[in-house]
Amino acid sequence: MQGCPYCANAFRAIDELKQEHPEYAGIDVEVIDENEQPELAAPYGKDYYYVPSIFVAGKKCYEAKPGQMYEEIKKNVAHAFTEAVEP
Repeated sequence: MQGCPYCANAFRAIDELKQEHPEYAGIDVEVIDENEQPELAAPYGKDYYYVPSIFVAGKKCYEAKPGQMYEEIKKNVAHAFTEAVEP
């Protein structure tokens, strides 16, 4: 969501992880802003409360929690990327 510090940290983590790990470079990240695209967010709505939330193949891999610092967010984004590249 625009203006969300946790979302900003997730975008920062995505950029850093793609630079640090070439195997992540090809991962296509679809961003859905629930305020601007409620029809796209609706199918996921029952599976998360906080943003950012990351889904891989329809399965929730990460949902931010209030108070999370950057390093924890980056660790969770890395976990989601691992899920995306490993069958």
